[in-house]
Amino acid sequence: MSLAPGAPERTFTLSDFDFALPENLIAQHPAPERSASRLLDGRAAQPVDRIFRDLPGLLRAGDLLVFNDTKVLHARLFGEKPTGGKVELLVERVLGGNQVAAHMRVSKKPEVGTTLKLLCAAGHEDGLCATLLGRWPDADGQLFRFVLSNDRGDDPYTLMERHGHVPLPPYITHSDSAEDAQRYQTVFAKNPGAVAAPTAALHFDEAVLAALDAMGVQRAHVTLHVGAGTFQPVKTENLAEHHMHSEWYQVPEATQRAIAECKARGGRVVAVGTTTVRTLESWAQSGQASGDTTIFITPGFTFTHVNLLLTNFHLPKSSLMMLVSAFAGYDHIMALYRHAIAEQYRFFSYGDAMLLARQS
Repeated sequence: MSLAPGAPERTFTLSDFDFALPENLIAQHPAPERSASRLLDGRAAQPVDRIFRDLPGLLRAGDLLVFNDTKVLHARLFGEKPTGGKVELLVERVLGGNQVAAHMRVSKKPEVGTTLKLLCAAGHEDGLCATLLGRWPDADGQLFRFVLSNDRGDDPYTLMERHGHVPLPPYITHSDSAEDAQRYQTVFAKNPGAVAAPTAALHFDEAVLAALDAMGVQRAHVTLHVGAGTFQPVKTENLAEHHMHSEWYQVPEATQRAIAECKARGGRVVAVGTTTVRTLESWAQSGQASGDTTIFITPGFTFTHVNLLLTNFHLPKSSLMMLVSAFAGYDHIMALYRHAIAEQYRFFSYGDAMLLARQS
C-alpha cells in the first residue's frame, strides 16, 4: 500500500529513528495492576507525568476510543523431527482446513511431507503433530505451511490453546508463565489470530473502562491480527526500500458508523495503539473494510481518522517509531523519548504508555 500524499518537512533515514535505551528500562513483567502503569501525557510541548488510571480525566464526553480486539494465540509450539532434532514453530496465521502458516526454527529444515512430533501439555497426550506442506504464501515465502492434527481431530485454535505457549516478544527473557497467559492479553480480547498483543490496550482494566463509560466516552473495535514482523527492525537506511510485513485487518460497519457519528458531533477519535491506527488508515486508503495490509507510515503521511493516539514506547529503528513520529512530529517524539528515559519509564510491550495528539 502506498504512502498517502503529503510532503515531509525533511528526508528521513533509518538512523534518524535510533536512540540509546538502557537495558534496565526494558520491562520484563507487567505492572502489578494494569492501570497502575505510568502515562506520559505528550499532547503539549511540555510533557506531563501521570498514571494510566488518570486517562478518563484527559478525555471528554463524545470522544471515541477505538480498540483492537484481536486475541493472542498460544502460537509457539515445540517438538522434534523424526531424526530427533529439535524444532520450534511460531504460528503466524490459521489458513483453514487445519492448515497454518508458521515460522520454523530448526538446525536443518525438513523435507516437504515430513511429520513433526509436537510436545503436548501435561495430561493431554493426544498425538499432536505437524506435517510440512511447503512454503507460504508461495514457493519463495518466508513462512512454512503445515497441517496441525491430533488423535481427536481438534482444530488449530483448540490445539494451540491446549499445547502452545504465549509468544512473548524476543526482548522478554523469561519463559512464558501463567501470569503472561493472563497479562499478555487485553481484557476485551475477542478474535483469535495475533502472535503479539496490541500493547497499548493492556493498560485498560474494568475500572478504567467503567470510568470512561460514566463520563460519556464511546467505545468501538477493529481487528488487526498482529504478526511477528511487528518486532523486526527496519534494516534499510533508505526507508523507501523497506517492505512491510502483511497483517489481516477488519473495520466492522458498527465502527465505521461510530467514527462518522463521532466526527459529526465534534468528538475526537482516539486510537488505542499503533495497530488501530494502521487498521483505520488502511481502510481509509484502500476503501476496503477488511483484507491484508502492508501499510508503512512514515513522516509526511496524511492521517484521515485519528485525533489522539495512546501508545507504548517502541523499539529503536522500528516502523512504529516512524509511525508515531509521523503522527505527533519527529522532533516532539524524540524529545518525549529523551524525557521518558531520563524519568525511568518502562519500555516496550509490558512497559508504560504515552498519549499523543496529531500534529496537524
